[in-house]
Amino acid sequence: MKSKFTLPSIFSIILITMLSACLKSSDTDTAPTIVTSPVIVNAAGTGAFSGGFITSGTATAYGVCYSSSNQVPTVSDTKTSETVNYGTYASSITDLTPNTTYYLRAYATYLGTTAYGAVVQFNTGSDQSTTTGQVSTFAGAIAGGFLDGIGTAALFQNPMGIATDAAGTVYVADSFNSAIRKITTDGHVTTLAGNGSLGFIDGTAETAKFYSPSGLAVDAAGNVYVADLGNNAIRKVTPTGTVTTLAGSGDAGYADGTGSAATFNTPRGVAVDANGNVYVADYGNNLIRKITAAGVVTTIAGSRTTGYANGTGTDANFNKPTGITLDATGNIYVAEPLNNAIRKIDADMLVTTFAGGSTSGTTITALLGAPNSLSIDGSGNFWICDGNRRIIKIGTDKKLIVMAGASGGSGYTDGAGTAALFNGPTGIAVGTGGNIYVADFGNNVIRKIN
Repeated sequence: MKSKFTLPSIFSIILITMLSACLKSSDTDTAPTIVTSPVIVNAAGTGAFSGGFITSGTATAYGVCYSSSNQVPTVSDTKTSETVNYGTYASSITDLTPNTTYYLRAYATYLGTTAYGAVVQFNTGSDQSTTTGQVSTFAGAIAGGFLDGIGTAALFQNPMGIATDAAGTVYVADSFNSAIRKITTDGHVTTLAGNGSLGFIDGTAETAKFYSPSGLAVDAAGNVYVADLGNNAIRKVTPTGTVTTLAGSGDAGYADGTGSAATFNTPRGVAVDANGNVYVADYGNNLIRKITAAGVVTTIAGSRTTGYANGTGTDANFNKPTGITLDATGNIYVAEPLNNAIRKIDADMLVTTFAGGSTSGTTITALLGAPNSLSIDGSGNFWICDGNRRIIKIGTDKKLIVMAGASGGSGYTDGAGTAALFNGPTGIAVGTGGNIYVADFGNNVIRKIN
């Protein structure tokens, strides 16, 4: 028997269908929820950089609004207009007045509704554009090689990672020599582990082998953790030079697990906390991994999908992370050259943008051009190497100062500020006495800034 539809029943079906469509639309086309990014001020105090992160909803216009008089700025005040990228955007703010307090917040607009992030108060401060660091060569010579010695009598071959301990001793991932080197505060260079030949062998200092070690971290007991890039493993070196593998099988891949059951893909950076947990910038997997002292590996942030998305845990995306460090309260910071960004991961595994965050060619790139490594000093200041061959400081006042190096300049010159030249700085570490150490990859030397 055929079903019979009366006019009222047909009308009811149409009405239900329309209501369902409206409900579906309201689920997807909702007003945005937005977070304001930190404000970073330039050295002159005339410009700043911020942005926003849309956590939910839909938007068609984005930017930041700011004012020196309105403590709760709106889009009726001065504003920027940006293009969103994976739910995140960066804004360049110009024509600011030094020594002035401003109020800023991110906004996003959809269908006549404007949502705002939290208000950030910042002060532009005085002009510090003449503040510079003094660069000298601490150890190594541009000719390169593999030789222990004092100062420039010692030789390195394309050093990548660098770390320091509480006594001020400097440790170097001597990448092309596949060795871990040690430098005392007076410049005396010795080989802690590795013999100059490629391999994947645990053992004593003389017999152990690495394959292009890239990143280093030192714990309170003096153990050195190594991102062994070519071996896709995280190695541990005791103060006497004995090498073991903390995690990784030697094969490139992606698997959480314990010890050799876990796999990495060209890990580039490592950091260690007070409890012996090691954090890894897993470059080839676009992930941030955690290794307990017992060697248990888990993924704490990133999805393996290449991109630039803030979010919690695996909802976030990275693009080839390289450097990684921790602050005094346990927040994790990640250097991402391809996203021109420093990302922050808090205790809840929420990933946000700390600084930068542009695509190539935009104005923000000049702020932070392909940062590849970072370190935080005891006062909370950030020290960053970037792909523009500069050494950058972001102070606790969120003011960004280029301490050394010339943007785009390449060479080997000691000196002050932009007169100093680097050739591919890839590692940076804070030492004692206010000294900053840099692994100058292309010049085969370790530089010191004070």
